[in-house]
Amino acid sequence: MSSLTTDDRILLKHGAGGRAMRRLIEEAFLHAFETDPAAPAGWLGVAAMDDGGAVRIGDRWLVMTTDSHVIQPAFFRGGDIGRLAVCGTVNDLAMMGATDILGLTCSVILEEGFPRADLQRILASMREACLEASAVVLTGDTKVMGKGEIDGIVINTTAAGLTDHLVRDAGLRPGDRIIVTGTLGGHGMAVMADRHGLDLDADLQSDVAPLNGLVCAALRAARGAVTAMKDPTRGGAASALHEMAAKSGVGIVLDEAALPVRPCVRGVAELVGIDPLLVANEGKALIGVRPDAAGLVLAAVRAHARGRDAAIVGTCTDDHPGMVILDTGFGRRLVAEPEGELLPRIC
Repeated sequence: MSSLTTDDRILLKHGAGGRAMRRLIEEAFLHAFETDPAAPAGWLGVAAMDDGGAVRIGDRWLVMTTDSHVIQPAFFRGGDIGRLAVCGTVNDLAMMGATDILGLTCSVILEEGFPRADLQRILASMREACLEASAVVLTGDTKVMGKGEIDGIVINTTAAGLTDHLVRDAGLRPGDRIIVTGTLGGHGMAVMADRHGLDLDADLQSDVAPLNGLVCAALRAARGAVTAMKDPTRGGAASALHEMAAKSGVGIVLDEAALPVRPCVRGVAELVGIDPLLVANEGKALIGVRPDAAGLVLAAVRAHARGRDAAIVGTCTDDHPGMVILDTGFGRRLVAEPEGELLPRIC
């Protein structure tokens, strides 16, 4: 009998956002890839645990990011694994201010027997997403595995972009406002419905979309006013806000009444007993903004087609650093950080 305990094995929760994944990265990957001596000025590496790494080149930053996509099912209402792969990687660059995309790589691993028509549909979706993001795939790789060795298709995308001003997820300060660029929870609820064959509201759709254009508008609205950004993917807004608060050393108070959640998403979430704050999104951003510029940035985001439902949903405070607190209007409660994703293989 094996003597390995649960702590000795990798579980699904370790790849699903939240505390478990962060611990795995800190205990395994950071130890493996940390630099000795520390990375020099002008470099941002894995120790930052941000959405990408960066190297200063002249007066600009070259930002790089990579992501592997294993969503199940590969096709879901509002998108597919191909659109997700492009948008997810473009959005990671955008969260660091790199809205000018230099190019992407694309590696596809296919299971023997995967339908060629499905592959063509996925590649067409990737091309469409690239056009939306003004990005191109420059190079790639293809592998085929035996039947049963993987689940259909896995796609890895890597991207590089440039920015004049590098934005971190750790830059929040007391008084900063938190803007969410649209309604929460659509992606996770849509994938859950299709995965389990639930006959739910036909209007339920994933929000998967490239955000570099919207983020560019936010950054231009008030130069230097954006202090931090993160996209609330695995683990939802709760996980992303906890990470931002902890890294920045601030508390975050959310106004429950201001949180934008579509009625169909709220209804499904209540039906299955899931808080929309814990549900993954693939076309939304959380933006920390200086209080004196919050109105300008919000107006710029709302003027963009993908930001019409944007709202100021929270305020950063000196109190309770690292915690996220929900003001319900009747009282306050702590928002728990998820240990792992309630719905694995969401992206």
